[in-house]
Amino acid sequence: MRITIALVSIFVLAVSFTVAAQACTNFVASSGATVDGSVIVTYTCDGEFHPHLKIIPAADHQEGEFFEIKNWSGKVLGKVAQPAHTYGVVNLMNDHQVVIAETTTGGREELINPDGLLHYWNLMRLVLQRAATSREAVEVMGRLVDAYGYRSSGESFYIGDPHEAWVVEMVGPGKNPPEDGPGAYWVALRLPDGYVCAHANLGRIDTFPTDDPDNCLYSPGMEAFAAKMGWYDPQAGEPFSWRKAFHPTTPEQLRYTATRVWSLFRRCAPSRSWPSDYHRGVDGAEPLPLWIKPDHKLGVHDVFQLMRDHYEGTPYDMTQGVDAGPYGSPDRWRPMGFTVDGVHYTWERPISTQQTGFSMVTQSRAWLPDAVGGLTWYGVDDTFFTCYIPLYCGIEEVPESFAQGSLDRFSWDSAWWVFNFVSNWAQLKYSQMIGDIQAVQSHLEGDFLALQPAVEQTAVALAKDDPALMRRYLTDYSVSHGEEVVRKWRQLGEHLLTKYNDGYVKDEDGHIREKGYPESWLREVLKLRPDAFRLPQQSAPEEPKDY
Repeated sequence: MRITIALVSIFVLAVSFTVAAQACTNFVASSGATVDGSVIVTYTCDGEFHPHLKIIPAADHQEGEFFEIKNWSGKVLGKVAQPAHTYGVVNLMNDHQVVIAETTTGGREELINPDGLLHYWNLMRLVLQRAATSREAVEVMGRLVDAYGYRSSGESFYIGDPHEAWVVEMVGPGKNPPEDGPGAYWVALRLPDGYVCAHANLGRIDTFPTDDPDNCLYSPGMEAFAAKMGWYDPQAGEPFSWRKAFHPTTPEQLRYTATRVWSLFRRCAPSRSWPSDYHRGVDGAEPLPLWIKPDHKLGVHDVFQLMRDHYEGTPYDMTQGVDAGPYGSPDRWRPMGFTVDGVHYTWERPISTQQTGFSMVTQSRAWLPDAVGGLTWYGVDDTFFTCYIPLYCGIEEVPESFAQGSLDRFSWDSAWWVFNFVSNWAQLKYSQMIGDIQAVQSHLEGDFLALQPAVEQTAVALAKDDPALMRRYLTDYSVSHGEEVVRKWRQLGEHLLTKYNDGYVKDEDGHIREKGYPESWLREVLKLRPDAFRLPQQSAPEEPKDY
């Protein structure tokens, strides 16, 4: 069975985005930085919420039509005028292969404008329906906030299309903004070709050119505004810094945010030295660069793996130490911070986290028709445990299991719950179960990547004679394989439940084995309680006498 979603917002789940907004990670690669020339954008939408995969069909509108902006209780807060035509959207990519992702950067709380109409999720939806290129998306975003006001805190956006990608950072104008001022302060930079960029809940743009419209767009008046607020001194002889003015940080914030960027960069360019001082909050440490050139061009599978990260192999490896438990679990239960004997501590915040609702890795490709070239690899739950399914931007339906379910009731019909079952069960013996999970994950994703050239070659051939049949073909492929992944994951969950049961492990022959605890963890236990489990030492039996 399949489901078609008509005339419904991507962000019906936006009620839960208030939780998710504080914890997202993004990575973007320009076409010159990828193996096949794709522009790749990633997004982990993190928070305790149940996502619903959505399609918004393209539509024509009459003059005078409006889109209503509502609050969580359904009250209409305002209306946004509809253009003559709005583009179709699959999740967060439109039918021109324009894709958008976000991460909440927070910034200064006094810049939030409670009277603005548009939260960031409203902007994302409206922009995707109105922009045919990433540059146009930046311009549309600026016009929308000027016309209707920006309501959220600081936000960073990645916007990609088949040719290029832009990094946008935005903050509000504060309460009671002047009537002639902008609806938000923002700056947008075009990612240089051949480079990659990453964001993780931290404003990262520093200085920027004001005379290079091909590569930099920005709202007017921000320097004067920052100077008026005492956040920038024009007489100090230093250029204006967006980050310093609007995104002051603390050591705790840097550890929570910049460590993720550091890890993405160190894995993309291991040939370079990547000191830890900045993300450890050392005073005066040099910030990470906004973007870098990777050592090698990246394939889409490489990017899958980049988003699966707990700092393995670094001093911050979350699978190591007593805090990882006997079976090396990288998950740390919230809250992140804790206090013992008056001293404040915090766990590490990895890229892969159990709080992820959904994540995506998108490809926008200039050499293919839009319906084929735009591809979202979509997964639910933790990136380390998910399996990415292919969703082409020309599809007309989505897999039903990804479009249903709720946070307050478990259901085997919900893909989100199926994946959560597997990942939560794996916490019992992470180091033993993760190999079983990755074997299925690798097999399914490997098949998708191997099939991709043939699937797309067939779709391109169909597009020449029958575009409608091509869309039907891509829809059937995306829906059937999405549902197949959920079936395989249910089977995986059942397998793990029987193999790892009551503390035993069942081998390939069905025999129950006692595995016990790793010696390294037993040694940690004995350090804490050296005598609690000690048995009385018995004398060795005497050797028999030879008479």
